[in-house]
This record gives sequence, C-alpha cells and structure tokens, in this order.
Amino acid sequence: MAPGWPYRLSGPLALSRATHDRVAERRLDDAWLARTWSDPTARVLVVADGRAPVIGGRLAFVPPAQAPAGERLLLGVGEDSVTYLAVVAAEPDPPGGPDGRPPDPRARGLREVGALLDDREAGLLVHAVAIANWHAAHRRCARCGAPTEVAAGGHLRRCPVDGSEHYPRTDPAVIVAVVDDDDRVLLGRQASWPPGRFSTLAGFVEPGESLEAAVAREVREESAVEVAEVAYAGSQPWPFPSSLMCGFYARAVSTRVRPDGAEIAEARWYSRDQLRVALGDGSLGLPPPVSIARRLVEGWYGAQLPDAGSWRESQR
Repeated sequence: MAPGWPYRLSGPLALSRATHDRVAERRLDDAWLARTWSDPTARVLVVADGRAPVIGGRLAFVPPAQAPAGERLLLGVGEDSVTYLAVVAAEPDPPGGPDGRPPDPRARGLREVGALLDDREAGLLVHAVAIANWHAAHRRCARCGAPTEVAAGGHLRRCPVDGSEHYPRTDPAVIVAVVDDDDRVLLGRQASWPPGRFSTLAGFVEPGESLEAAVAREVREESAVEVAEVAYAGSQPWPFPSSLMCGFYARAVSTRVRPDGAEIAEARWYSRDQLRVALGDGSLGLPPPVSIARRLVEGWYGAQLPDAGSWRESQR
C-alpha cells in the first residue's frame, strides 16, 4: 500500500487462507505417491463439477480405498501431518440418469462455502477445484492434438506422442476500488447483471502489460475515469475457472463517469452515507464476503458491511 493511504483490505481473504504444504518435491516421486494412495491415514477429497461434499460445515474426506475412479491429485501435507489428496470424479448423474442417482445433496462449491470453511479446508478446496478446472479444459496437447496423460501428482499433463509437457495456467486479473478526492468509491454494474448489483471494476491483464497499467486501462475503458497512485492491496485465487484476482486501490484524477455501455452498463460514485442507505433500502447489492471485491469496499468503508445486500451469484 502506498504511503499515506488509509485503506486496507478488510479481514482475511476467504480463498487465500491455505495452510497446507504443497510438497512439490514429492510430485515426481512415483513410489511415494503409490504408497500414499495406499495409506489408510491419507484423506481424499472427491471433486465433481467444482463441488465437494460438505457435512456440518466441514469438508467430507474419504480414505483412499473408498475414493471413486477419476484423475488423482496430490494436494499436500497439512499442519496436522495428514497427506491430502483429491479425485476429480465424473459429474454426478442428474435425477433419472443411467443409475437413477440424483446429484449428491451435500455437494457445495466455493461460492457457497469458501468463506465458511476453516483455513486448511478452504485452501484444500481452492487447490482441488483450480487443478480440476484446468484438467477439464486441457485434455489434449496444444501442439499435436493428441490426448494427454496426467503426471506429477496432477500438476502436469504430458503428451505421449510428442513428449511435450503442459502445466496448469493461471490468468491474472486486476480488481480495483477507485476513490476520488471527496473519498467516494466508484462502483459499476455489468450489463448482464440485474439492476442494483454493483461491484468494483475489474478485468484481465493483457500480454506484455503490468498490473498497474492494467488497472489504469480497465478503469478508463469501463468508466472513462483516469486514475493515479495505484496501490497494491492483496490477491486471491478465483478458480472460475482459473483467475488470480490482484486487488488494488487507486486514486481518481477525473470524476466524470461514462460507462462503456458494453461491459459496464452503469457506474456511480458512492459516499459512505450513500452506500449505507442504498444497502439498507435494498437498492444496492454488493458481492458476498467470499469475494475480494467485498473486502476492497469494506477496506474503503472502514468497517464490515451487512450481508443483507449481498448478491449470491458473484462473478467477481
């Protein structure tokens, strides 16, 4: 954070609380991996379609012997000395499917439980979902098109035809709370969102672009507001499907707002009083606590905001 800036991210970021050791040095140790998948004390998280079973506010793990078939992932070793694994299972059958099974009613995604799980389990679920999403989208070699094979404990796909190796990708994106000289915050509504849903401005970093340059460009493109004094605040993985949200505060050097009309339909300045009133009367909905956008706004506001105005299906 730049010297003199009074804003700080509010509380811990829900999806940045991982505590497990990823033990990258074990990923190529096939003998160790084989022993681990036979170890009854290891614990396996079954992930399907970005969801995992949750019982009583805790992830439901199974021993390796009870894990279903699927791509096997090494997550790491927890501070409890337990080795944690994951299996990417097929999507649960819909009601009336081939075997008549409905989807697992316990299955929950990160948007639902990411802010409710403890630090260890939040980190494990983020890790498993992020890797599972990458596998789902990269099953063929980008060079020759041949089907690839899982290797390195699930952190690599190797082409058996040309020998090329393919590693998980992460797409950096910037997300920014813009504040003007009157200490108002700029919020925008995407064109696809219903009236009343607002968030901070955000966008992907382009090739050859710095994070700070991406902040200035995205704010200018979406709202026509010019910014300076871009200050880093923190980051959070956002595996929907593969983003890393890099949070910033920025000071506006112009305040006339002209939404681009394509991605952003509305953009408005809010004082703290205006924000509080709009949340209270239901005319404004902010992202839920699991998102870095919510924490950026609360960092500007100076306190935790009531959750009554949150909209559940956040895209940021």
